[in-house]
Amino acid sequence: MTITEHKQAPRILVAGCGKLGGAMAETLSRHAEVFGLRRNPDHIPPGVHPLGADLMDPEQVQSVLPDNLDIVIYCLTPSSYDEEGHRNAYVRGLENLLAALGDQALKRLIFISSSSVYSQNDDSWVDETSPTEPARFSGQMVLEGEQTALDSGKPATVLRFSGIYGPTRQQFLEAVVNGRMDPESPAPFSNRIHEADAVAAACHLVNRALDDEPLEQCYLASDCEPVRLDDVVAWVREQTPCAPPQPDARKGGRAGSKRCSNKRLLESGFRFRYPDFRAGYRELIARQK
Repeated sequence: MTITEHKQAPRILVAGCGKLGGAMAETLSRHAEVFGLRRNPDHIPPGVHPLGADLMDPEQVQSVLPDNLDIVIYCLTPSSYDEEGHRNAYVRGLENLLAALGDQALKRLIFISSSSVYSQNDDSWVDETSPTEPARFSGQMVLEGEQTALDSGKPATVLRFSGIYGPTRQQFLEAVVNGRMDPESPAPFSNRIHEADAVAAACHLVNRALDDEPLEQCYLASDCEPVRLDDVVAWVREQTPCAPPQPDARKGGRAGSKRCSNKRLLESGFRFRYPDFRAGYRELIARQK
């Protein structure tokens, strides 16, 4: 079944309707009544009901929150990249939203998370059952947000994305082309997901929830080929002219070295449009040309 087969349009809230959340809201709005919440509602995509509120202000959230919601997607990014900013984005904002939701009987709360909750640095495979012991406060706050969602009393699912790239996220590709990326060999393993697949994965879980199909508490969303960073850089250099590496070019990754398994997501019926980095970056390079 798909979202189009529901007799009455589902009511969906995307809290944190920025770049990624906005794309989710816009996609879902084709067949559902979608509300997008962010501080500046002027940037809510067309076709989505704009809600202007700061999730740090419980009264503001309470004043704009719709009733009779079926799905809530919580998709925030920090407004500042210190510990306080991460706590506000992943924990306090969610606590305020949950308080405003009260006893609304959701079909599902979907918390958008990150593979930063893993600290493995030994090239091992990780999945939804692997230990989560982040060493950095960023991963620690994300993990605390996950637990807040799972302990909320609402049916909740955590969706952990690896590194998102795509037409609006080309920093890595630009760094390689401009000679600012020159990893040593062998470099750490890296994991990524195209932003179109990230949006599609969230919508896939929404559809399953609306169809009353079973959902796990956690899904790891990453493409089908973890790959060493130097292999990605070498491949890009073969596809398009690149500047020679600069003296201050970055030498390695920033997220340990692990391989993210998407087996559980695939078993749920999801299929990737961009199953590996070549499919995604080949299209981005072609657009640049």
